[in-house]
Amino acid sequence: MKKDIHPKQVPCKIIYQGQVVMETMSTKPEIHVEVWSGAHPFWTGQQRFIDAEGRVDKFNKRFGDSYRTKKK
Repeated sequence: MKKDIHPKQVPCKIIYQGQVVMETMSTKPEIHVEVWSGAHPFWTGQQRFIDAEGRVDKFNKRFGDSYRTKKK
């Protein structure tokens, strides 16, 4: 392996909303992130399914059960 061609690795702190959530090695000493799996609703179990503007009702009203019973 050639010498002096790779960037130097330093201890790195991953920062989410002003708090250090993880420490690892990187070429940068600090990385600020906007999304972190420890706070994401999917991973914390707080995910909510929202019917945006009644799309499901609109679909059911338009097609009913015809899309299920239709043979191909």
